[in-house]
Amino acid sequence: MKKLNRRSAFLLLLVGCGLALGQDAKPAEHRTIAQVLDRGVTGVEGEFVPAADAMPEDKYSFAPTNGEFKGVRTFAQQVKHVAAVNYLVGAAILEEKPPVELGSENGPDSVKTKADIMKFLKDSFAYVHKAVGAINEGNLLSPVKSPFGEGTVTRLGMATLIVGHCFDHYGQMVEYLRMNAIVPPASR
Repeated sequence: MKKLNRRSAFLLLLVGCGLALGQDAKPAEHRTIAQVLDRGVTGVEGEFVPAADAMPEDKYSFAPTNGEFKGVRTFAQQVKHVAAVNYLVGAAILEEKPPVELGSENGPDSVKTKADIMKFLKDSFAYVHKAVGAINEGNLLSPVKSPFGEGTVTRLGMATLIVGHCFDHYGQMVEYLRMNAIVPPASR
């Protein structure tokens, strides 16, 4: 009987603590769809931009050559490609023409220096923030024209594509950084 009373007292103590903690806890803050999507963009931007900036300009032309790396993009081309796709996807979400001339999904040929590439990248993320900020419950699943010639897609699909696409190339950039004895900022 003593054992049962101790167990009962312990369980009551746990329940009481849980209730007490629950009283102080704030209810989850309601976020809009745009806020949730923007948080994802902010997360990938916080990893990608510092990684792009970590590579010295004299190594922006680096591409691996050992093994099966024939024809892969250089570090600079990786960054420009992501920025160009950010613009393409943002424009699809907003149903407008990209605000800059892209040339292709590899970005404009005129963007060459590290400073120019970093500006192009940062501006592309600002545009993506604008685009996901325009997504709401009313247009989330409305069809928009795919920027890649695949018919129609949804704004939600495009917004999630941005995060996945950026992280795909981020992983490649991390390898490029490490091949050049640079620890990626997120790993420091």
